[in-house]
Amino acid sequence: MNRFSEIKDLIMSLEADFDKFYDKKNQAAGTRVRKGMQDLKNLAQDIRKEVQDIKNS
Repeated sequence: MNRFSEIKDLIMSLEADFDKFYDKKNQAAGTRVRKGMQDLKNLAQDIRKEVQDIKNS
């Protein structure tokens, strides 16, 4: 369950940057959003590997 909390925390931390980018057209916030989404992708990939390893053991 700890991994799920990590995903939720990451998404919640990006909320302000999403707002700044889409509503206020802040370009720096867009860069932070892209970085955060890349981190989310990497975290999701790690979780997929972990689940697969547990499933196969």
